[in-house]
Amino acid sequence: MLFSSYTFLFQFLPATALAFAAARLHSPRAGIMVLAGASLIFYGAWKPAYLVVLLASIGCNFWLGLQMEDPARRRRFGTLGVFLNLAVLCYFKYTNFLFDSFTALTATPLPFVNVVLPLGISFFTFQQIAYLVDVMRGAKVERDLLSYTLFVSFFPHLIAGPLVHHAEMIPQFKRARSGRSAVLAARGFSIFAAGLFKKVVIADNLAQFVTPVFAHLDAGGGVTTQWAWLATLAYTLQIYFDFSGYSDMAIGLALLFGIRLPVNFRSPYKATSIIEFWRRWHITLSRFLRDYLYIPLGGNRLGETRRFQNLMVTMLLGGLWHGAAWNFVIWGGLHGLYLCVNHLWQRWRGEAATNSLVTRLASWAVTFFAVVVAWVFFRAKTAAGAWQMLGSLFGLEAASSAYASPGILRVMDLPILVGEPSLLVIGAGVVAAALAIALALPNVPQLFRYREYRRAPERGTALRWRPNAAWALLTALALALSLFGMWQRLEFLYFQF
Repeated sequence: MLFSSYTFLFQFLPATALAFAAARLHSPRAGIMVLAGASLIFYGAWKPAYLVVLLASIGCNFWLGLQMEDPARRRRFGTLGVFLNLAVLCYFKYTNFLFDSFTALTATPLPFVNVVLPLGISFFTFQQIAYLVDVMRGAKVERDLLSYTLFVSFFPHLIAGPLVHHAEMIPQFKRARSGRSAVLAARGFSIFAAGLFKKVVIADNLAQFVTPVFAHLDAGGGVTTQWAWLATLAYTLQIYFDFSGYSDMAIGLALLFGIRLPVNFRSPYKATSIIEFWRRWHITLSRFLRDYLYIPLGGNRLGETRRFQNLMVTMLLGGLWHGAAWNFVIWGGLHGLYLCVNHLWQRWRGEAATNSLVTRLASWAVTFFAVVVAWVFFRAKTAAGAWQMLGSLFGLEAASSAYASPGILRVMDLPILVGEPSLLVIGAGVVAAALAIALALPNVPQLFRYREYRRAPERGTALRWRPNAAWALLTALALALSLFGMWQRLEFLYFQF
């Protein structure tokens, strides 16, 4: 069930909200039961058989946590739990990849397998691994199965994050509902509408300049430099507005029930270094990789060489986490290399580095260019397609079988015939407008003074959400445009990861 679907908006969400409100009148625990049940229904609506996988994962990890209350058995059961979680994740996510890679390397055909990846398994598996590791480190064991089930399956973050931590979620489920108010619900609904607008109106309309070009490349075709840059920049913005839009929608939905999820994006394309980029992009994944992989490997405590090795290993595995394909490994490796170079550059510049406007602009341009180049491998489905795109970006065009646009512009999926040169110009304008929004406007949590932005300095706060008629009208307009475009029924990009 998609957030950007009429079934979710007009059936599931109202029914859940009404049932939750009624249950809360009885007791906080009744509200937890409603949310847990609704979350399991939400997940099972996709493919009921895989609800068994989710429930088995929840039950097994909860039981392992209980066994770890005994300090003498804590490390043994914790290690077993981490291994089992990774084994299940690897089976569903990497079996096809391993079979295909073995066949390609050895030319030895293996029996055909087609393991279907359960939605959200990367997210709910990592969350439970973090829980087990924290218990091994001395955190309190959760003894309430209902609260633990809701922590794992809470529908706003279940499918595509953000990755949440048990210590920041379970206490919210158990507390009294003193923070619930009309203003809180209005803020949550407005954040949801903003995220829906980012996904449906911006990201989905950028897709028309991305999908056919990369499909042509993956099929062995070529592309001109103009189309290569348009498609690559369009994807750079599509994935940002798609994934950050989903995260904003998750935040808004959770607020409707008085729950605060962590912020997952802080305007990453404003970053002036790769280090800063990863502090702004998919923040909860960066936090997980840092706390449960990079630091346990030694972090920066074992010398410069070991630090760079740890960075590379962390980013390579982070790339593989996103998808079972060599292109994702290359993408992760590129970002690992970028981070190593960034740290070396910072050490070389030292304290004498200037912070002039020219320096900041140059740093931003280099960072953005590096990110854009890496996205080519993230988006292309074949290595050949990715290399062909890179060649086209730098002027090595394929004269034969070059991509030829059908000359159809789709506005909210309504086809309009235009010439190919006009389509390039329009596409460039759409990309420029989307980039301007990403760079010039505050991100959604900042706009709504959410969590860490709540006590932000007052400077530059002219554009700030307030519970008044003007913002209600703007929210209604964003929702109306989104509802009109939702009939396209395009899935979120991160559902495949």
